[in-house]
Amino acid sequence: MKVDKILLSYAGAEFLFLAGGIILLVASLLFDRQVHPTPTLANAPDTILLGMLPFKAGLVNAIFVFITSALAIPSLVFRDSRFWLKLQGWMIVACSIFTLVLGLIIWIETLKTRAMLSTAWGRQTVNVQSFLQQKFDCCGYYNSTSPLFVTDGTCPTALIAEGKQGCVGPFSSFANQLLDLIFTAAFGIVAIDVILLLSVAVVVKDRKEKERYRFIDAKVGFTAI
Repeated sequence: MKVDKILLSYAGAEFLFLAGGIILLVASLLFDRQVHPTPTLANAPDTILLGMLPFKAGLVNAIFVFITSALAIPSLVFRDSRFWLKLQGWMIVACSIFTLVLGLIIWIETLKTRAMLSTAWGRQTVNVQSFLQQKFDCCGYYNSTSPLFVTDGTCPTALIAEGKQGCVGPFSSFANQLLDLIFTAAFGIVAIDVILLLSVAVVVKDRKEKERYRFIDAKVGFTAI
């Protein structure tokens, strides 16, 4: 039995595309769970940062990916049809744009991390600010007086607090590492989308060529009769 390498490549790209959707779904659900628990010393920075991410939009995007992936079934069953492939192609474009926009939003946030975190810091309770000070061994946000540090085990007195750095540096570095990882993953998923889109285009072209040859064969056969 002759193996259709073009169709096999398409199936492989489809598997990668589906894997990207699963990553989006799992990440969105994990982010959602991480945002709601009561902040602690261990999870306070993650809770604050993940609460700023458009994880609900990521969940919607994952659903679109699964719907688009499901179009591969009729595309593989009806091997002479190009309709389902073309429909899937347009859906892939929509999914890739959606994911790209999400990645760009997160990337833009990394360009204004300090200002963004300053606003977030001001919204936190005294307990959460204390968790951040303990986590990053710092006092206050910009420095111990701007805004005024929270008295805790890390910053017990004004004199000790003055000798420590503000939280803006370590907190921003932590945020950038996390956000860089997330938007890089989003751009990687877009690359997978492009691979599948190219695979779809190749299959469409292959089926168009086969249809043309069948038409020629049928015409030659009719002429011979």
